[in-house]
Order: sequence, then C-alpha cells, then structure tokens
Amino acid sequence: MTIGFGQLATAQWKVRENIPLDSIRLSDPCILADHKTEMYYMTGTGGLLWKSKDLKAWTGPFRVAEASEIPWAGERPAIWAAELHEYMGKYYYFATFTNQRTIIDTVDDTEVPRRASHVLVSDQPDGSYRPVGEEDYLPGNWATLDGTFWVEDEVPYMVFCHEWLQVGDGTMEMIRLKPDLSGAIGKSKLLFKASASPWSRRKVDGEVTPSQVTDGPYLFRTGTDRLGMIWTSWIYDVYTQGVAYSETGKLEGPWTQEEEPITPPNYGHGMLFQTFDGIWLMAAHSHREENGRYIRIPHLFEVDLSDDKLEVVGPFEVD
Repeated sequence: MTIGFGQLATAQWKVRENIPLDSIRLSDPCILADHKTEMYYMTGTGGLLWKSKDLKAWTGPFRVAEASEIPWAGERPAIWAAELHEYMGKYYYFATFTNQRTIIDTVDDTEVPRRASHVLVSDQPDGSYRPVGEEDYLPGNWATLDGTFWVEDEVPYMVFCHEWLQVGDGTMEMIRLKPDLSGAIGKSKLLFKASASPWSRRKVDGEVTPSQVTDGPYLFRTGTDRLGMIWTSWIYDVYTQGVAYSETGKLEGPWTQEEEPITPPNYGHGMLFQTFDGIWLMAAHSHREENGRYIRIPHLFEVDLSDDKLEVVGPFEVD
C-alpha cells in the first residue's frame, strides 16, 4: 500500500481497536518498543501508525507524518518504509518520500521520479513528526530509498539504498549525519552492490544472474558484538531476505554476504527489536493476493542473537 500525504490529509481514517497483527495490511513494518510509555508503536509504508500494549491487540491507524514541509517532496508524496528510532531524548522518523511529478532521470525509456530518504522528528513516539531541518540528506539527482539509522562510536549515520531502477545494480550506501540529524555530512560511501549476494537471482534472456535489487537494510549486533545487516532482494519472483556481516565490525566493512537467506520465501523488509520481556523479534511482511489485490501483511519471528550469527528461531506466537 502506498499512500500520499495529501490523501492522508483528506481521508477520514477510522481508528479501530483490538485488531490482530495479521489483520493489519501494512508493508515494511517497523516496531518501536518504547519503555517510557510501555507501548509498542508500529509504522511502515503509508505514513500511518499503530499502537499496542502486548503485540497482540493493536489500535489504529493514526496519521503521524507531516511531509508538506519537505519542499522537494511536493503536495502528495508517497511515504514508504518508515522507521521509528529513539535518539538523544527525541523520536525520529526515517522514511522514503516520492514526488511523482518531478522526474530526475530517464533510464531505458523509464522515467525515474524524485525519491529520497528524509528524517522527521517528534518529542513523542506517536508524533506528530515534522522535518528536522530544511536540508536534503542525499543527492537530488539520486533515487534513494529505505534509509535506516545507526550510531557507531557516538556518530550517527544513515544507511540507504541507491535504487536499481536508476543504477542498474542497486547499491547499499552509508552517509554520516549531523549530530542533531538535521542533515548529512560529506558524501556517501558504497558498502556493497546487489550483485554481491550469492542467494538472490533473476533470469535474463535465459541466463541466471544475481538480482539487481537492494531493499530494506537494518543493522544489528550479535552477542559476540559482530555487526550484521539484514536486507531484502528477490529470488526470481519471490521476495526474500538475507544477511551480511562486516568483517571489521565497523559500518564501512568490508561486508560479506551469507550464502543462504534467513527467512522463508515470501518474507522480507525486516527489522529487529527487543520486547519488554527481553525477547528479540524480527518484524517483516509477506505478500499474497486477496480479492484480486496484492496485499502485504506484517509478521513476527523470534530470533536468536546470542552467538556469532543471527538465527531465526521461527514464527513468534503472541500469548
């Protein structure tokens, strides 16, 4: 589901209560476990937010993102893959905004619209979220998406994708952020390309080659302090998630890809969070057709981070 902010401003959203997770239709789910309010907050694509005390019964959706103050985004930007992060006493909303009316490139006769990751801020986890500053974070002539947040040696960074539609072989990049997250410092650094993955693949003119798609990065550390990144691509027409590890333990890498995916087929764009009981979970979405529509549904998996690698234990059943 992709919803522009202008649609959110005019739509009459009905807030519902006691909704099971698998009854919510949401792409790219991201869950913040907020200890101050003892509440879980879930966002994703669409600019909406859900709340839950127990991960079982959810209330929402609430409109939380105010994108009209991002000049380049236009009147009705699509909002993709929003993430919530608590940092230095505030709450930050990392999301991808797309202005379909502004074309920045044409590749193989396909127009590429202005699309970029941007950062919003709020004093409360449930918003509302407004831009931190007036600066662009990423080059205006790049189509970028799925920005996520990481802090290393007390320095904040954004990790994001340079979209395959523009560059052919999608990339994973890092860029340093200002201390207050109001903009970026310097240029981005390439971490790896989509073609580095041994598990993703596509077929072109009868030949099997690596997929060109980078999607949904999310960073974590294992129990042995190893730095890892989950990210998503495709195995032919199946959305699939894998993992890479930094050989140095630093964000700059170099990065080594695991040979096999970490989740079952048709699950991807995951993120990791710890419950109030200390259990590590992965939130991801699946795809299916329902009444002739292609829908995406959030799911939870229990994961084990205690050793040297992330291990997916299995689906998490909320008591």
